[in-house]
Amino acid sequence: MTVRTRFAPSPTGYLHIGGARTALYSWLYARAHQGQFILRIEDTDRERSTEASVQAILDGMAWLQLDYDEGPFYQTERMDRYREVIQQLLDQGDAYYCYCSREELDAMREAQMARKEKPRYDGRCRARTEPPPEGVQPVIRFRNPQSGTVVIDDQVKGRVEIQNSELDDLIIARSDGTPTYNLTVVVDDLDMGITHVIRGDDHLNNTPRQINILKALGETPPVYAHVPMILGEDGKRLSKRHGAMSVMQYEQDGILPEALLNYLLRLGWSHGDQEIFSREEMIELFTLEGINRAPSTFSPKKLQWLNEQYLKHSDPARIAGLLAQRLAARGIDTGNGPDLEAVVVALRERSRNLNDMADAASWFYQAPESYDEKAAKKHFSPQAAEVLKSFRQRLEALPDWTPESLHQAVAGHAESLGLKMGQVGMPLRVALTGGTRSPDIGVTLTLIGRESVLQRLDAAVDWMT
Repeated sequence: MTVRTRFAPSPTGYLHIGGARTALYSWLYARAHQGQFILRIEDTDRERSTEASVQAILDGMAWLQLDYDEGPFYQTERMDRYREVIQQLLDQGDAYYCYCSREELDAMREAQMARKEKPRYDGRCRARTEPPPEGVQPVIRFRNPQSGTVVIDDQVKGRVEIQNSELDDLIIARSDGTPTYNLTVVVDDLDMGITHVIRGDDHLNNTPRQINILKALGETPPVYAHVPMILGEDGKRLSKRHGAMSVMQYEQDGILPEALLNYLLRLGWSHGDQEIFSREEMIELFTLEGINRAPSTFSPKKLQWLNEQYLKHSDPARIAGLLAQRLAARGIDTGNGPDLEAVVVALRERSRNLNDMADAASWFYQAPESYDEKAAKKHFSPQAAEVLKSFRQRLEALPDWTPESLHQAVAGHAESLGLKMGQVGMPLRVALTGGTRSPDIGVTLTLIGRESVLQRLDAAVDWMT
C-alpha cells in the first residue's frame, strides 16, 4: 500500500500555526513512508473563502518548503462529483429529503432541552410518507445507523468508540443543493485514495459520521490520527493575542523557515530530549506514535531561541542570501562594502532574527545618518572628540588592517592616553555605527574598511565640536 496523506485547509484566512503543524505532520508521514502528500483547498464556503487566503496558504507552504505531489485540488471544481454521490446515497436509501422548517427545528430543540435531553435532529423525516409541503426546498440528510458502534483506532488518541444512537442524521446537502463539509471530505478522501488522515482533534466529532458515510458507500475508512490542539501560555486556545500569526508574518519578522518547522515539529511531538532536527532527521525519525496526547503550549520565547540557534549554525552563505534580500529592500547596496558572509559571521552570535541582523549589518555599508541620543549624550564629549581625532591619526598610519592589529591599536591608544579601553572603544563604536552595539571592535573596524572608518571619525568629530 502506498501511503497518501493530505492537507486540506479552508481558505477563509491565512495559514496559521495550527494548520502549518498539521501540514508538516502529514508531509512528514508521507515522506517517511515514501508516499504521496496531497494539497486540497476546501473552498465550498463561498462567502468566506477568498483568493487572497488561497494565495496565503500557497505562499506559506512554499516558504516552509512543504512540497506536495498532487494538487492543489479545489472543492468548487468537484460539485458534479458530490451531487453524484449524494444521488447514490438517495438511491440506496442511505439518505433522505428533510422538509423541516427552521421554526420546526427550533421548537424541537427547545422541547428536548426542556426535557434535559441532548438537542439533536430526531429523524422525523426518515419515514415521511405525506406529500412534501409546497414551496419548501428540502435539505438532504444522511440516514445514520441507529444501532451498533463506530470504532476509531486513532493513532494518537487510541481506541475511541461511539454509539450510533448518539449520532443524529446530519445534513449532507443544503436546501440550495450545495454539499456540506462531512460529505465533501468523505468523497475527496475516497477519490484521492487518502490512506491516512492527520488533522486536529477538533475534527474528532466528525469522524464517526464520516466513517458511517464511507461504509454506506461500501468503502474502507482511512487511518485517522487526531492531533491535540495548541494552547497559549495562559492555558487557553491559541489565538492572535498569544502571538499566533500568519505563517508569512513570521517570515516578515525574520524567522527562518527551518527554525519554524523545527519548532512546529516539537510542538506536540518528541524524540527523546533532542531539540534541534535537520529536515532529513525529521523525515527519518517522525512517527505518529511520537505525537503527544496532551495539548501543547505555544512559546514565542522558545521559537526565538530556536531561530537564534539556526542563525548561529546555518551555512553563512545561505543566511547571507536571505540577508541580502532584506538589505536590498532597505535600499542598501552590499556591492560596495565587506563580504556579506563575513558580516553574517560577525553578527550571528548576537542576532535574534534576520531583521535584527539587517539592522546591524546596514552600518557596515553606509555611515550612520544620526547617533543614538542616549549613546551620544553619554559617550560624545570634547574629550572624546580629541581621543577620536588622535586615534584617527594612528589608524591612518596603521600598516596592518586586520582584526588583531586593530584591536591592539584601540588598546594601545587607550593605554597611551591613560584611559580605560571603554573610554576609547565606546565613543568609537558610536562614531562608526550610531549606537553602542557591535561585534568585536577589531572585527568591526576591519569590515567597515579604512577609508570609511576615517570618514566616519571625521564626521563624528565634526558633530561633537
